[in-house]
Amino acid sequence: MASSATLLSTFSSSAQYLINGMSCSDKQRSLLLIRPISALSEKPSPSKTTALPMREIPGDCGLPFIGPMKDRIDFTYKQGRYEFFKSRIQKYDSTVFRTNVPPGPFISPDPKVVALLDGKSFPTLFDVSKVEKRDLFVGTFMPSTDLTGGYRVLSYLDPSEPNHGKLKQLIFFVLTYRRDRVIPEFQSTFSALFGSLETELSSKGKAEFGPLNEQASFNFLARAFFGADPGKTKLGTEAPGLIGKWVLWQLGPILTLGLPMLVEELLLRTFPLPTFLVKRDYQKLYDFFYQVSGPVLEEAERLGISREEACHNLIFAICFNSFGGMKIFFPTLMKSIGRAGSKLHLQLAEEIRSAIEANGGKVSIRAMEEMPLMKSVVYEAFRLDPPVPFQYGTAKEDMVVESHDAAFAVKKGETLFGFQPFATRDPRMFERGEEFVPDRFVGEEGGKLLRHVLWSNGPETESPTVANKQCAGKDFVVLAARLFVVELFRRYDSFGIEVGRSSLGVAVTVTSLKRASF
Repeated sequence: MASSATLLSTFSSSAQYLINGMSCSDKQRSLLLIRPISALSEKPSPSKTTALPMREIPGDCGLPFIGPMKDRIDFTYKQGRYEFFKSRIQKYDSTVFRTNVPPGPFISPDPKVVALLDGKSFPTLFDVSKVEKRDLFVGTFMPSTDLTGGYRVLSYLDPSEPNHGKLKQLIFFVLTYRRDRVIPEFQSTFSALFGSLETELSSKGKAEFGPLNEQASFNFLARAFFGADPGKTKLGTEAPGLIGKWVLWQLGPILTLGLPMLVEELLLRTFPLPTFLVKRDYQKLYDFFYQVSGPVLEEAERLGISREEACHNLIFAICFNSFGGMKIFFPTLMKSIGRAGSKLHLQLAEEIRSAIEANGGKVSIRAMEEMPLMKSVVYEAFRLDPPVPFQYGTAKEDMVVESHDAAFAVKKGETLFGFQPFATRDPRMFERGEEFVPDRFVGEEGGKLLRHVLWSNGPETESPTVANKQCAGKDFVVLAARLFVVELFRRYDSFGIEVGRSSLGVAVTVTSLKRASF
């Protein structure tokens, strides 16, 4: 989560970090992993001077308390987030405007933001020389650090803070030190998932994808990164439920659970949920990660991070960011591909199986590089439905922010906000931006569009470093999503689904699975 993520390479996302210390063959494999489809790199940075007409930022946040409450009710219940922003773009004839964002009173002390809702203004949020990211990971409020062992974990740190670089370097280490186990562990755990889907489908006529995906995702992460099988520890199969409850305590103020409005308002958006109610659950996760992450904790000490702080950051990185991302994004992939129909399914099956056969019958980074349609489908799903849709930043100085049509003066200290789907569906950057176009990123011209794919808190053509806030596991997330599509179409020619709503993403029910016929 969603941010979020939303909420995930053989592989540090930083090429230099990845390559150092490897053999020649390892370097070649790693460069294959981090190389996107062909693309141009573009560093987003708003200019201080502009040729566009200057315009005062439109919008009205209303009276204290009353304005934020009205906007929250519109956003959460009456309009929904897409219509909330769309209606205001139309009202102000601008993709940049002032508004309030949830949660507002009494959780957030100041819900006023300047919204950036187009593909040109939105990347301002990535320029850490202009915006500060301190304590803005989930919004205009910050959950209690009691939920993370008393520490402000990496996601809440600005790159200017001393611990940011050390903690991000630690996450890069996690992503690389068992890189050879990622593909085999993914195949093992998700083969079991598909087997369970088939069993449930044959006995009940349909199968819920979500619960099985959550268990497989956590098992995969534990096995790939730490060589641990949760089922053989005290944790057992409890992790998805424990994580879900722990995440609710953090994201509750901005979630909707489908309860009556008055109940949700009183329960989630009046006062923070008491942290002691999840203390025992969190301790179970802490005990598991402390037990299985010995080499990572040793690396943390070498970097000058205590074992305790490192363990709390591992829990957040694995459970909130990586597990959360797979929990949200894999159903999104199922939804997008499932709705696209059997013609796309056949094309993917043919491409994936042919590339695997041409590479010795094994799934590998090299084989996946020869699957342009599969890669495009994954990027298109990230573009259309990014797992972490909201981004925030505080202006470090007076600046000028440009949309396509005008320039706006932003004052130091103002909070900037972006709802990413409006940026990545921008019709001035993507034809048919509201549609799922499977082959959008195929070929040289398609590759150029990758600089406008922003799900990782940065352009797809950029790499995370210790000096920025781009997702440390950017390339790992892309790899996991590619592996999911590959394993799906190695096994099946086609599948059918039903799609419902969920508090985080979508709920997918599988209604049919057609086994591979060639």
